[in-house]
Amino acid sequence: MIEEITCFKPYDIRGRVPDQLNSDIAYRIGRAYVEFLKPQQVVVGFDIRLSSQELCAALSRGIIESGAEVINIGQCGTEEVYFATSHLNVDGGIVITASHNPADYNGMKFVRESSKPISGDTGLKEIQRIAENNEFSPCAEPGSIRFADTQPAYIKHLLNYVDVKSLSKLKIVCNAGNGGAGPTIDALEQFLPFQFTKVHHEADGTFPNGVPNPLLEENRGPTIDAILSEGADLGIAWDGDFDRCFFFDENGRFIEGYYIVGLLAQSFLEIEPGGKIVHDPRLTWNTIQIAEEFSGEAVQCKTGHAFIKERMREEDAVYGGEMSAHHYFRDFFYCDSGMVPWLLVVGLMSKTGKKLSELVDARMLAFPASGEINQHIEDPEALLKKIEATYAATCESIDQTDGLSMNFENWRFNIRMSNTEPVVRLNVESRGDEALMKEKTNELLAFMG
Repeated sequence: MIEEITCFKPYDIRGRVPDQLNSDIAYRIGRAYVEFLKPQQVVVGFDIRLSSQELCAALSRGIIESGAEVINIGQCGTEEVYFATSHLNVDGGIVITASHNPADYNGMKFVRESSKPISGDTGLKEIQRIAENNEFSPCAEPGSIRFADTQPAYIKHLLNYVDVKSLSKLKIVCNAGNGGAGPTIDALEQFLPFQFTKVHHEADGTFPNGVPNPLLEENRGPTIDAILSEGADLGIAWDGDFDRCFFFDENGRFIEGYYIVGLLAQSFLEIEPGGKIVHDPRLTWNTIQIAEEFSGEAVQCKTGHAFIKERMREEDAVYGGEMSAHHYFRDFFYCDSGMVPWLLVVGLMSKTGKKLSELVDARMLAFPASGEINQHIEDPEALLKKIEATYAATCESIDQTDGLSMNFENWRFNIRMSNTEPVVRLNVESRGDEALMKEKTNELLAFMG
């Protein structure tokens, strides 16, 4: 009888430990990954969660017993596995992480050669099938394991995104949320002219200050307080595996990731007119308008890090961004990074002499947005059908790239089922009319009970 493994999601693995993900499943995933990809060498790394090292050991055993070599880079951020896979020119990489999920969860993200993503569309379902069957090809000779320190090369790569000599001496609050960002900030600090105030800086898989997820309003207070008390120029916070980067301006105001996408898109298009910008369907108008204004092309893609990376490669896009604060860069192997965005933003602040608020205020007024609202819904499909039927007569266009997007003359919304959590996510924006945006947000929330 084939055992269903429930931790496989559309673009990575997330599950509760130990009932949905444990050492046995991790071992089988290691074997299945090698059976599917036939790699000779695989980079592995792990985040700060308490279960990560044990799962990494089991995964590595599966890889080795299938005949491949494991290159273990130790505790790291997700992007460090992406970096190491390409930097070492090996056949694949796997990071043990559950990003911002609750403390009792863990997971994995996969890439193949050149840090190309493996999603449900490009092999993840096949890996799941092989792992569930639990029958693996015999291996003539087991592989081996070695350890590598790729952090110095990674730090050197990050510093390429700024002209260090031209940077202003900014005061920056950084909140790692007791996740993995701290060691990278410490390694960068010696090369940069900034004065850092470090909040929840020490890596701690017990998450004493809550799961590191700055999208949750209740997690933002310590960053805001530190900005105001220190008179800082900006604040930066990350999720646990620091592949997402969140910004606060000098007033302690949280800046939705949507507006950072627009800001970075503009900065790339000013250098490369005609470049392509990949974005998700949740909030779009600001990104589309900036692409048009700066002679670029906005390309819509369904939500999810693996899908965005695949589309980035197809389009040879210079930059991609999701309003959830994932930012993707052609020069970072078309992968997402939580370190590159803040380096680019402080570079822009230094170059223009503008505060972060001055860089984003006009776009926030032009396209006010609700921010993502998450709600548990018993029957999401029925809800989406009901909403579509209600608004179909008055909308200008309907798009189902990811969930349900409906555009009207002066406002639009996207509502979709999450790929990683049992919730429905709602985003609403308008053309320069905050009152309309709020009115329509409340209207849609009434459908959601």
